[in-house]
Amino acid sequence: MNSDQANYTKLIVQLLGPNWADAIKPNEHWEDMEGSAPLPAQMFRYVAEGVAEVTDTFTYSLQSLWPVNKQNAPKTDVEKEGLQFIADNPGQNFYGEETLGDTTYFTAVYPDVAVSPACTSCHNDHKDSPRSDFEIGEVMGGVVIRLPLPKT
Repeated sequence: MNSDQANYTKLIVQLLGPNWADAIKPNEHWEDMEGSAPLPAQMFRYVAEGVAEVTDTFTYSLQSLWPVNKQNAPKTDVEKEGLQFIADNPGQNFYGEETLGDTTYFTAVYPDVAVSPACTSCHNDHKDSPRSDFEIGEVMGGVVIRLPLPKT
């Protein structure tokens, strides 16, 4: 999952970047703009939503403590704890359990790091970004994977 996003960013978004006068430009409003393409976080969400349409054995999402789009903010205590843990402990993953409704889940949070200048410049320069100091290689958020545990 994270590899899909990293490769889309490095192979497509960075290639198209702001210096390509006649290229397709990645833009958060891509559906309303001719000659534009979705941003990496949007592609990640579209794929996650597509997976959710064909299986309920797991879910995943891209979240951040500093989301540009507020729908990507953590909602549960375990998501918040996991995102803070990976931000404070670069290179480490977070694993926990949480109960939502009547189901207990194994929840894992894996770091999503800035892999190219396209990541940092987009987030640092965006008017809705709560941070403007991201650097390449830094944790910008996390991939949250949730698996229902068998009922005992």
